[in-house]
Amino acid sequence: MKNSILAILSLIIIVGAYCISFGLPRQVAQIWSDIPTETAGAPQDAKRGQREQGRATTVVLASLEAREYALVLRTVGSAVSLHRTDVTASDAGEVVETALRSNEMVKRGDVLLRLNDRTERLALEIAEANRDQAQATVTRFEGLRSNGNSVVTDVALSEARVALRLAEANLGLAKVALDDRTIVAPISGRLGLSDVSVGDRLTSGGAIVTIDDTTSLLATFEVPERSIGLLAEGKPVLVSTPTYAGRIFEGNITAFDSRLDSVTRSATVQAKIENPEGLLLAGMTFAIRMTEVTAPLPVVPATAITWDRTGAGIWVAEDGSTRRVPVTIRYREGDQVWVETKVPLGAQIVAEGASKLREGAQVTTAGARKGPGA
Repeated sequence: MKNSILAILSLIIIVGAYCISFGLPRQVAQIWSDIPTETAGAPQDAKRGQREQGRATTVVLASLEAREYALVLRTVGSAVSLHRTDVTASDAGEVVETALRSNEMVKRGDVLLRLNDRTERLALEIAEANRDQAQATVTRFEGLRSNGNSVVTDVALSEARVALRLAEANLGLAKVALDDRTIVAPISGRLGLSDVSVGDRLTSGGAIVTIDDTTSLLATFEVPERSIGLLAEGKPVLVSTPTYAGRIFEGNITAFDSRLDSVTRSATVQAKIENPEGLLLAGMTFAIRMTEVTAPLPVVPATAITWDRTGAGIWVAEDGSTRRVPVTIRYREGDQVWVETKVPLGAQIVAEGASKLREGAQVTTAGARKGPGA
């Protein structure tokens, strides 16, 4: 008895599930609602007609258009002064005078500091005296020879002249040694920090101060292998820094490496940045941007791209049916994709609903878009 009840319940559940999924059979529906066969069959025939009509897939079409693409390279670099130097002492000595004031502008030839030069001044006086003595000897010998005195031989006169030349050379060396006791600015620019003060003793080659001519900066940055095509001497670059948010500085590429780094697969690039106002300082970190506009390429919405074993493709609508055409994706930005394809410009492509299509499928238009950006 129990098994019979379970069998009946199971049958009822199966019949109920069938009715819910597929509806009542026509004969049962006629008996249940007491409706003639012809009347009951009319809605079914209408539904069947709708299904027949629904075999065409509803899609959104758009005209294939071409548009330029702006290649943008963003990277980070740092800058140094285009003209810069480290001032060092050419000789050892005690500092007796200094004019080193950090961040001050100096011109080429301005005195930065002086070293004790008493020894050099004495050496200069000795050299001058020797030069004067040698000059007097030559003058006397030449006077005697001009008066016909045969006491002064040609050899004596020649030796006197050689002695004069040596004395003049020693005098020149003494002047150079004295000049070296005064350190002057080799270039015009801005002084850096210096810890040299009066009373300090400098050694030969000891660092004194740095000078940076910041009217022009040289920015150095790396460009990845995929963007090497953007490089060309004179190409403009746009530079920004967090110090001056919202302000853009312009520069131009002056040089780039002839080979890629074997590890980073990038090339080192240098760009000159004009800085007449002196706002930018050497050592700053820059955000660098380069752009290049390509030739017009076909552009489609990202929803128009479909994939299969052969790669990417788009669907072209012709006379209510569709065919799939392969494409090569070149660039992507947001929901737009730039491609290479044999499809002519102006052709109708499936912008939305492409994932539901099969080769030769019939389509109806739910709406048309003027272009990928519409």
